Amino acid sequence: MAVTKIYIADDFHASLLIGLDLIGIEYIYHPEATRETIIENLNGSANALLLRSKITVDEAFLAEISSLEFIGRGGAGMDNIDQEACKQKGILCFNAGEANAIAVAEHSLGVLLSLIRNITSAHSEVRKKIWQREQNRGVELASLKVGIIGFGNTGSYFGHVLSSLGSTVLAYDKYKKGYGKGSVIECELNELFENADVISLHIPLNNDTRQWINSDFIRKFKKPIFLMNMSRGGIVCFKSVMEELEKCKIRGFGTDVLENENLQTLTPEQTSIFELAASKNKVIFTPHIAGWTKESYRKISEVLLKKIKKYV
Repeated sequence: MAVTKIYIADDFHASLLIGLDLIGIEYIYHPEATRETIIENLNGSANALLLRSKITVDEAFLAEISSLEFIGRGGAGMDNIDQEACKQKGILCFNAGEANAIAVAEHSLGVLLSLIRNITSAHSEVRKKIWQREQNRGVELASLKVGIIGFGNTGSYFGHVLSSLGSTVLAYDKYKKGYGKGSVIECELNELFENADVISLHIPLNNDTRQWINSDFIRKFKKPIFLMNMSRGGIVCFKSVMEELEKCKIRGFGTDVLENENLQTLTPEQTSIFELAASKNKVIFTPHIAGWTKESYRKISEVLLKKIKKYV
């Protein structure tokens, strides 16, 4: 692969730059890049791109680029990159999904424990001098059957953490087989519907998964479930979740992502649903930080550098 210079269009740990220097690959580090400056540089001396979520690499973007060898995504999700369009143009695409598996698993565990033990709601009550023990009686993690949808980097590590704490893990992955062992039980969706107490999502956003988790999906569960989304907001129909929460089909909802994460630009409908969710003790929000730790910030650069060495 004839890489002459890499355009780095987002903020990355310094280890990436040091590593590129050591292997003699030139780069332009421009964390404040815009779509226009990216196109300008890729039509100049640079012919490889590293980015996070700054722009959408779609057919319109690719039509403006004269030469591009590869795109490296600093994270796990690839929903801002049209991989099929890149493939047709011979552009290699890769991510750093291995880098934040531990971070996402730990965050998922924290959110799940907060849901099943009423930690955030109880904390809020005590701050208001409300002392309610019986109303905040929780359930133990080891008594639950946790369904993990998507058993890739983050899902599998979360499964490992849960099984070590005594939970039964029911894992479903549309694209993998043969990964079940020990207390991780490989299963199909119908087995999740029949047995799961918790569902945790660790899947990409694509045409198959967009708005997949809706009322029709949720109502298939035999038991009311705790639902967690550590993937992408667009996978879950937020309105449906609120409806099923009201009907007690969902016992609690924890999400690290929203379909529109710029809360200042919510539509009237999005605002209404968000405000309803924010009023519920059984809903926990975090601002897309599940995979965002000091350690994962460094490891993302290390994983990308390793893959660059492999492909160049």
